[in-house]
Amino acid sequence: MVDLTHTVDETARHYPLFKDFELTVLENGTREERFWLQTEEHSSTTHAGTHMDAPSHFTPGGLNIDQIPIDQFIGPAAVIDITQRASLDPDTGATVNDLIHWENTTGKSLDGTIILIRSGWGSKYHNITAYAGTAERDITKMVFPGLEPEAAQWLVDNRKIKGIGVDTISFDKGTSLDFLSHQILLGHGIFGLENVANMELIPIYGATLHVMPMKMAKASGSPTRVVATFPDVIFS
Repeated sequence: MVDLTHTVDETARHYPLFKDFELTVLENGTREERFWLQTEEHSSTTHAGTHMDAPSHFTPGGLNIDQIPIDQFIGPAAVIDITQRASLDPDTGATVNDLIHWENTTGKSLDGTIILIRSGWGSKYHNITAYAGTAERDITKMVFPGLEPEAAQWLVDNRKIKGIGVDTISFDKGTSLDFLSHQILLGHGIFGLENVANMELIPIYGATLHVMPMKMAKASGSPTRVVATFPDVIFS
């Protein structure tokens, strides 16, 4: 079993326009009644750290987090590895050719899978400049890999996937200002996972993903625990 979830704390990465995570300790000690009590309250955007984008995030009338069918939350992982190309060009994105290459390599179809785009950016998570391309909260200066809109369109036209995940802040590339991949995939009921951790620890095929968002009413996003399970001997 591999935990693909970043710990949620004040470093939880998110799009610059959204609110930072804050945790306030309300009690942490022994009360007059002589029992120990620790309790906190938190506030944050619903799109911080490892989280899910529901269709409603970019689609009028789209499903909210609490409305997504739960059978969509468990499925085989299809890891599309663009690490080498991303190391040379951070403004790259997974392409249709990358998707077809995965199918040719594994002999499997992407139908029914949850696609994970592995760019190597997970190792940069705690360095905001490396992770986002800038330490400034300026969306016009962000640079990181993602999914090309042409690949998103190919998926909805040719395959039936459950969801998509990335090891970056957004599954649209950092330089995108129109979020076409979001519009296309969320517009077809396909959820997105962002800031997914530890992708390098799972094989390109053979793992099962268990995706567990908090069931928040009327929310377009939610903190999400993502766990992969797989046997010892499979594709790597």
